[in-house]
Amino acid sequence: MSRLLGQVERQIARLLEGALSSDGLTLDQWRVLDLLADGEGHPMSELAGAIVVPGPTLTKIVDKLVDGSLVYRLVDDRDRRRVLAFLSDKGRSLHRTVEPKVTAAEAEALAELGDDAFVLADLLAQLAKVHSPAGPRS
Repeated sequence: MSRLLGQVERQIARLLEGALSSDGLTLDQWRVLDLLADGEGHPMSELAGAIVVPGPTLTKIVDKLVDGSLVYRLVDDRDRRRVLAFLSDKGRSLHRTVEPKVTAAEAEALAELGDDAFVLADLLAQLAKVHSPAGPRS
């Protein structure tokens, strides 16, 4: 099953990368922008866990987004040891531009499944939650 999941992930990643390339984003950069689009500041460790990359790799990804003025970082007021990442106005604008392209690419990838695409998405979300570093949540 792991081979099959990996194969599907790579195929969908290729479709998404095609949708992102005209805007100069990598898939991991998009994933960070999409997570930050909720308007909340997110700790770097949370972002790393959510997009499944090691901390140093996330730092490089976010550094590029900061260099492009798409993201900015602030020290957390509640815990001065943590750094929070936020989407800038420019990043929010880019997110609004790119999101329909990503949604279309995802729809294309799942089109053959019809209504079963929703079932698959729900099952994958359950699987991801159970096997997240935080473990299952009640």
